[in-house]
Amino acid sequence: METSKGEIVIQPAQAEDDAVNVGVVDAVIVGVKAWQVTGAARAMQPMIGPKTFVVPLQNGVEAPSQLAAVLGADHVLGGLCGTVSWMVGPGHIRSIGEMHFIKFGELDKRPSKRSEQLRQAFERAGVKVEVPSDIYVALWEKLLFVVSFGGVGAVTRAPIGVIRTLPETRRLLEQSMREIFAVARARQIGLSEGIVEKTMTFLDSLAPSGTTSLQRDIADGKPSELEAWNGAVVRLGREVGVATPLHEMIYQSLLPLELRARGKVQFPA
Repeated sequence: METSKGEIVIQPAQAEDDAVNVGVVDAVIVGVKAWQVTGAARAMQPMIGPKTFVVPLQNGVEAPSQLAAVLGADHVLGGLCGTVSWMVGPGHIRSIGEMHFIKFGELDKRPSKRSEQLRQAFERAGVKVEVPSDIYVALWEKLLFVVSFGGVGAVTRAPIGVIRTLPETRRLLEQSMREIFAVARARQIGLSEGIVEKTMTFLDSLAPSGTTSLQRDIADGKPSELEAWNGAVVRLGREVGVATPLHEMIYQSLLPLELRARGKVQFPA
């Protein structure tokens, strides 16, 4: 992994493509793409014992419920991570900036021995971790950040340094965040009143060349997490009667490219 502070190499790396060969474990960290969560849940079942717990780190807010539907709610925590990184080759990651974190917590919002043990394990490994008092707030705070950044970035095809500087695209970021805020509040998620301003300040601190995985995947003609990002905002908003016109526009504008990447429609690049 390339970072601003040097290179990190894990060697030898241990990998296995069959959960049966791994056997029952204490904890599973789920690092697949959002659309792969349900399949991953089925594949990891041989690793799940009575006390095993699973921590999803996907973008979006739906992975915990998707895992719980397959594995049972008692086995699942909520979780998220943050980094500005991308794959440049097999097993080769490039990272820019200083935003690297992991957050996780129980879905019933109560402290637990298992979440504290995992926190300590990450801490011993030198990884910045946090166990928020309300994991749902943390998940929606990230949704507000990454979906606005990613959706506007994908339709404009510009890095954050440009998007946040132009008044027109900066307003798109703010409108996107306010729509997500409205959906969250309608769903009884306790986002703070100043979260939009706080998130805009954070976006102003990012490296100007920063982009999201959604933007890069769509630009490269790959399947993306569009359905779990802007698509989810539209769906979750409709469930509680909250209009999200900007997210609808972004989702509908990017959908043809998403469907082409998945082989469902064909048209020239």
